[in-house]
Amino acid sequence: MSVLRLGIPKGSLQEATVALFAKAGWRISINTRSYFPGVDDPEINCMLVRAQEMARYVETGALDAGITGRDWVQETGASVAELCELLYSKQSLAPVRWVLAVPDDGPIESVKDLQGKVIATEVVNLTKKYLDRNGVTARVEFSWGATEVKVPQLADAIVEVTETGSSLRANRLRIVDTVLESRTVLIANHAAVADPWKNEKISNLSLLLTGAIAAYTKVGIMLNVRKAQLAAVLGVLPALKNPTVSTLSDPDWIAVNTIIDENVVRTIIPRLKAAGAQGIVEYPLNKIVL
Repeated sequence: MSVLRLGIPKGSLQEATVALFAKAGWRISINTRSYFPGVDDPEINCMLVRAQEMARYVETGALDAGITGRDWVQETGASVAELCELLYSKQSLAPVRWVLAVPDDGPIESVKDLQGKVIATEVVNLTKKYLDRNGVTARVEFSWGATEVKVPQLADAIVEVTETGSSLRANRLRIVDTVLESRTVLIANHAAVADPWKNEKISNLSLLLTGAIAAYTKVGIMLNVRKAQLAAVLGVLPALKNPTVSTLSDPDWIAVNTIIDENVVRTIIPRLKAAGAQGIVEYPLNKIVL
C-alpha cells in the first residue's frame, strides 16, 4: 500500500495544526514521548518536525510533504513545491511578522541607523537579505532563543517573529520595521508531486485543509419564511453566494439555507426575525469547499 510521509510542525504550531486536521477530517493523536503521531488514515505516516527544519527534509525526500511557515522555506532556500497557503498561525488566522525591534528608549529610528551594529535573530539569511535591500552593513548573529533579552547588552537590535507584539512590548522593545510577513504553507517534495498517487493524496489534503480554514469564521443559517416575506428576509442576508431556497410541504412557506460570517450573527438573527423568519437555526461548519 502506498503511504504519504507527512511532516507536522512541532512546537508553537503543533496544537493549531492538529485542530485544523480534525476539522478537515483527520484525527491526529500525539504521544508526548514519540515523534510519530497516530493518524486515522492508513495512507498517511506522520512525523513531528520543527517548522524551522521542515523545508529541507521535504526537499531531500525524507518527507513527501509538510506544513511550515513560508519564512522558513525562504530562510533555508529549500527547493520545494508550495501547494497552498494555510491562513492560520499559533494564535489567530492572521499572518506572522518578522520585525526589526530596538530598545524602546534607544536612539535607533530606522534600519539605516544600524550601519556597523549587531543584530541578533533566528533568521540570519532573511535578515542579511533585508539589510542588503536597504544598503546597510551590520553583523548578524544567530540567536538560539530568548532573543528579546539580548538588547541592548548583547546586540543593538533584533529581528524577531511576532503575532501581536505583546512580548516585544513586555521587554520594552519598539518595532522599527517589518522585515517579512509570513503565512503557513503546505509544501511538497518535487518527486512526490510528480508521483500520481502522492500528488492526488496531497491535493486532497490541500483541498480539505483550505476548506476547513474557510469555515473557521463562518456559520450556517437555516430558517423558514412565508413566501410573501421572502424578499424581506433575503434582503437581510449577506450570502457567501445566493442562498439555497427550497419549498416546504406547506406551499405558502419557503426554507432558506445560507452561510454568513460568524461575527455578524448577533445582529443578523434579530433582523431576520423582524423580517418574518421563523425556526431560525445557526449551526457550525467544518469545511467550505468552493
